[in-house]
Amino acid sequence: MKINWFPGHMNKALKDISDQIKKVDVVTYILDARIPLSSLNPTLSQLTENKPVLYVINKIDMADEGRIKELLPQFKGENVDYILFNSTMSGKSELIISKLKKLASKKIEKYKAKGIKATVRTMIVGVPNCGKSTLVNNLSKKAKAITGNKAGVTKHGLWLPIGDCIEVYDTPGTLYPNISDQEVAKKLAYVGSVRDEILDFNELSVELLKLLQEKYPVLVKNRYGDAKTIEDIAVKRKYVIGGGEIDYERAARVVVDDFRKGRIGRLTLD
Repeated sequence: MKINWFPGHMNKALKDISDQIKKVDVVTYILDARIPLSSLNPTLSQLTENKPVLYVINKIDMADEGRIKELLPQFKGENVDYILFNSTMSGKSELIISKLKKLASKKIEKYKAKGIKATVRTMIVGVPNCGKSTLVNNLSKKAKAITGNKAGVTKHGLWLPIGDCIEVYDTPGTLYPNISDQEVAKKLAYVGSVRDEILDFNELSVELLKLLQEKYPVLVKNRYGDAKTIEDIAVKRKYVIGGGEIDYERAARVVVDDFRKGRIGRLTLD
């Protein structure tokens, strides 16, 4: 199975980001804490490379904290900062705004010297289903952006005012054409950043289960017992269809869903 999903609206989104980036002071780059490296889109990174960046490592409540700590130095440096975040919970909006203002401090001080209160503009970017629109809603305290637990919900960019002199530009989740690294592509598929309708769940679940057994064998055993394969899981849970035939498809989807819903445990695959 070769995974490559780049619908027309993503190409339009990249062009829009390229047009709007000149208005932006700080890029807010949302990463999925379950795949923080694989959710870095090289095309987005290239478009935003000359801007200060705040990495929001989202869904931290579903991730392996030990592994995340090992990766954090990659997201800190000059004009680069990060925050660990769970966008389904409130409480960190002010911290994000504070970090945005710090990264835009040169502009703020320049305007302050002229007696003007500067407006800091940030663009929120990331792969599909990483939690961008949920973060916007969290920041704005209102459901101004459309959200959904699947890829491809946000279709158009939109400037929104939040807090004191902060404006955000919410962009559609964007992948990149011709993903050459299929290990990265599979990880994006595991977390729901690729539209499910184009995926072979039977094959995907086999690859996912194999990876989980390599990285988190104890958690897998806690969830599935002695079952080693998708077929074992189907038998153990009595997933059968007419004539007693094993319902392989159901077991395959259950494994992927268990991972996405955090039922197996806190996992980071990168």
